[in-house]
Amino acid sequence: MEHFDINLLISDLAFILVLAAISSLVFKLLKQPAVLGYIVAGFLASPHFSLLPDVASHNNIEFWAQIGIIVLLFSLGLEFSFKKLLKVGGSAVVTALIIVAGMMASGFLVGKMLGFNAINSIFLGGMISMSSTTIIIKALSDLNLSQHRFVPGVFAVLVVEDLFAVVLMVMLSSIAVHQSVSGEEMLQTVLMLVLFLVVWFTVGVFLIPTIFRRWRKYITDELMLIIAMGLCFLMAVFALKAGYSLALGAFVMGSILAGTTEAERIEHIVTPVKNLFGAVFFISVGMLVDPVVMSENALTITILALVVIVGMILFGTFGMLVMGQPLRIAIQSGFCLTQIGEFSFIIATTGMALGVLDAKLYPIIVAVSVVTTFFTPFFIKGAIPCYNWLERILPKQWNVLLFGYSNKAATSEQSENRKLWRTVIRRKVVSTVIYSAVILMIIYVFKAFLQPRIFLWMPGSQYDRFASAIAVVVIIMPFIYGMLRPRIKRTEKDTLVEQSGKISYVPIVVMYVVNFLLGNVFFLIALYGLYAVHTSLIIAWCVSIAIGLVFSPLLHKQVVRLEKQFLSNVNQRENIRTGKERVLVSDLHLAQMRVGYGCPFVGEKLKNAHIRSSYGIQVVSIFRNSVEYVVPDGEMRIYPGDLLGVIGTDEQILRVLPIVEASDLTATPQDVSNVKFMHFTLKADAPIVGKSLGNARLREDYSALLVSVERKGRHLSPALNLVFQPADILWIVGNEASLTGLHE
Repeated sequence: MEHFDINLLISDLAFILVLAAISSLVFKLLKQPAVLGYIVAGFLASPHFSLLPDVASHNNIEFWAQIGIIVLLFSLGLEFSFKKLLKVGGSAVVTALIIVAGMMASGFLVGKMLGFNAINSIFLGGMISMSSTTIIIKALSDLNLSQHRFVPGVFAVLVVEDLFAVVLMVMLSSIAVHQSVSGEEMLQTVLMLVLFLVVWFTVGVFLIPTIFRRWRKYITDELMLIIAMGLCFLMAVFALKAGYSLALGAFVMGSILAGTTEAERIEHIVTPVKNLFGAVFFISVGMLVDPVVMSENALTITILALVVIVGMILFGTFGMLVMGQPLRIAIQSGFCLTQIGEFSFIIATTGMALGVLDAKLYPIIVAVSVVTTFFTPFFIKGAIPCYNWLERILPKQWNVLLFGYSNKAATSEQSENRKLWRTVIRRKVVSTVIYSAVILMIIYVFKAFLQPRIFLWMPGSQYDRFASAIAVVVIIMPFIYGMLRPRIKRTEKDTLVEQSGKISYVPIVVMYVVNFLLGNVFFLIALYGLYAVHTSLIIAWCVSIAIGLVFSPLLHKQVVRLEKQFLSNVNQRENIRTGKERVLVSDLHLAQMRVGYGCPFVGEKLKNAHIRSSYGIQVVSIFRNSVEYVVPDGEMRIYPGDLLGVIGTDEQILRVLPIVEASDLTATPQDVSNVKFMHFTLKADAPIVGKSLGNARLREDYSALLVSVERKGRHLSPALNLVFQPADILWIVGNEASLTGLHE
């Protein structure tokens, strides 16, 4: 074991960062992405370049690089929440399956052509089937493409590929050891992975937004950075303990935090940390470049690099087209995936550890990774020229066919009745999966920690099994009831009756029966080892009946409260964006929306945009470059990326949202806390008492906008001749601190 020396650690870090700064500056001057400079800096700091001194300890660099992978995947999670993954999840799974299957087949065939045996060829196929998430994130960021329309689809595919990689690792290990695939082992791995993701997503969404909301005023930027990175590394450790990668745990935590109102704040705070450790990761990749190995195996490396580039472009583009994406989006997505990365190294390391991988394959894969990584930015930039060329040369019939298919796949319509039933069934399936995962985790924790302690407290007692059974049944009973609850709303029932004259209860009964049987299975699992199977089955049936007949009123209140809190947390950012959680006068809301590049009044002055007259909403604040402009005057212009605080009704806000946010931007705004829609009683000696609204100078002196005046139970419109009186209740938008002189 290498002796740890803090001086060597610091000197190595200083050396590679100085090299990276110089190299990336050169590449910036050449108008190339900084990631290429980092790879070159890594090569210059490696023992393979003799003109400069080598780093003292490669373990030090590997240590920093592992942190870089964790932080990069955490940052990816912050930009791509589970809700986004679910929205594009179906298409992402199909596209990822096409890519992985196609690349594994290509890798196997090329491996056999290059003279490798069957096991090495299978591993080679696995190694070239996974694109590098970290490299793509960095390249898109350097090229300022992170907010383009094709990026969410690419991220979804990368996330699904990372999940496939876990299953692929088990499959390859099984093939190497048993010369066959163990279906039972693979199924167990998939189920455990789903259980891990669902449980931690559920627990995280329920707890973290609630904590942020309650303690927000005490959380400074410094404390937020500590909390965010602490949660990131904590989840990474949990993932490692569960048998998964540190990077997967970091991504899960990032996705959980992406659903909170603090997501953009966290992303802004974490960015310097991500940039630092991400740079070290790419430097570590560059240090693996060995010119000797590359020269000796130049033909093999070239062939594999071409297979990766061409295969990823073809299969990625085809996968996107199959799922109905337009040709332009499909090509941009395929050209993003033209590299292999960290999972290729992990698969290669697994093969080496099992003793089934040819030793020369590892440096070859590293060289292929470096070559494909180096050219990734160029392929990303070349996607649009390639699309333009294809559009010119393709027959018009092909263009019409591709365009028509993508539109049909994206906008295929079904009857309202079927759509409604799909919504109900999807809601039921999601709730069943979440409750099932939570119940299984509770049973596991109970049997691992609580049940032994109950037996310890009652040694040799005849009541130990009874007490244990009562405890576990009581704990999981609310969640069983939550799973059994019908998931069709009264409004949905009324709609179904209106459309078809009557409602078919067959789907509802089927769902209830399935969940009833599933609930009994969970009771049997909970009681396993305490009583015989037939006794446990009787207990399960009795408890299930008791839930329906006796405990349902009590359990209903608890479950509804938990579900309401959970859904509120899941939709927290969306609710703030649309103003649903800020009910004010009547049905008015204060909402925030990000101005997109396609917004029709970008660049216009507020007074010329006619926002109020055209859309019925009022702009009460503009948040730009960390500066908040409260109640801006008509001379202020609107720019892309501005965060507008507006007030309006539900219908007005929902109508104007797609207009204001019209662009490829997908970022959701954070909650701007300084501007509030408030009401207070006007004190008798307030400076504006006795003055009309036109002379009160609310905008100029108080940075405030009057919405309504409540006087003797009636709301008065803010006319310029309205005279303020003592005890008026003002409904006003502004900064609370600037209005203290008016409060009673």
